[in-house]
Amino acid sequence: MKIEKLKTLSSLEDFLLGNQKVAFTVLGRKTECYNFVRKTLIKFSYMTLSKKDKGIVIRYLLKMTEYSRQQLTRLIKQYTETGRINWTPCRSNGFSKKYTDQDIKLLAKTDELHDTPCGHAVKKLCERAHDIFDDKDYQRLTEISVSHVYNLRDSKRYKRQRRNFTKTQSRQVPIGERRKPQPEGKPGYIRIDTVHQGDQDKVKGVYHINAVDEVTQFEIVCSVEKISEHYLMPALEQMLDSFPFGILGFHSDNGSEYINQRVATLLQKLYIEFTKSRSRHSNDNALAESKNASVVRKIFGYTHIPQKWAPEINKFNRTYLNPYINYHRPCFFPDTITNDKGKQQKVYPYKNLMTPFEKLKSLPNAVQYLKPEISFEILNEYALQMSDNEAANFLQKARKKLFCLIFTQDKTG
Repeated sequence: MKIEKLKTLSSLEDFLLGNQKVAFTVLGRKTECYNFVRKTLIKFSYMTLSKKDKGIVIRYLLKMTEYSRQQLTRLIKQYTETGRINWTPCRSNGFSKKYTDQDIKLLAKTDELHDTPCGHAVKKLCERAHDIFDDKDYQRLTEISVSHVYNLRDSKRYKRQRRNFTKTQSRQVPIGERRKPQPEGKPGYIRIDTVHQGDQDKVKGVYHINAVDEVTQFEIVCSVEKISEHYLMPALEQMLDSFPFGILGFHSDNGSEYINQRVATLLQKLYIEFTKSRSRHSNDNALAESKNASVVRKIFGYTHIPQKWAPEINKFNRTYLNPYINYHRPCFFPDTITNDKGKQQKVYPYKNLMTPFEKLKSLPNAVQYLKPEISFEILNEYALQMSDNEAANFLQKARKKLFCLIFTQDKTG
């Protein structure tokens, strides 16, 4: 059955319910849809139908035209009021432009020559160009109002004429190489970052310098009053000396506390490779930043600690914190696997859970990486002086004593 054969409301209802097989063509242009709506309303005498029957006709028209209910309601209203459904294409207004594209181009050129003066000055310049210097191109611009000068300046034609875009020029700092370090399984490539111990009343707190070896996760934390060169350089020297193996690489973010000539000179003197994080590569220094949260923040929290306590905190780090996290605190070490699509993924099996010291010992030919004055016999003896629980207990007691000293004196002072 063809769509034209649907002449009763019951047949329309069967069609809407899917009980009636009907062949029909998709309506194309807007005029065809409008004519179909009008003819359907006439065929079923829409004006005389009950509310229920009108609903059937409307659902039928919605299905056939795919118009929204609001659009179809507007068309039916037009039919009931006029008896017709006409499509009137949108037409632009009939106002003619007084100022042509050539005038806008001339205005842009005038603004460029005079460094974009105010509207009053531009109007006067156009009048002088025409009246005094007899430039006929300015004839229409002599009649322009000051407010319309700004309207033309806001037009697309004017902006295309005047606006120039230049890319942001990155600031080149010839210190450190901007790339991700490649340790190739060797210890000695450290990642370093700074953790600030909060502000209070616009006064800075202690700064923690956190350095982590990429391969073994051997970690050294130092605390300083400020991150100026006077405090930072001795801390870096102490930190580099605290690792049991030689330092081959030093990687930081782009903070000025590390990207400066003093640090570069120190690393160059020790033949240490200096690299820094790349733009839009947030994972370049992710290891140090994750240790900031899992170690430094877990131990010291977020509470403001005055700068004067930096020497006491640094003593706590050397005596309790650094030995605990390197010899008694297990860490996960990833295995890199390649999936079926060729994408590399990191997995963290339980068998790879070990302390940084155990990881260092497990490396092939690990002895060659140690400093000359250090041996594994010395390190083993140091690591077995106390159990993991004893080391953690000493750490907790020392931290509690340190915090009592800091916060008790701060309240009484």
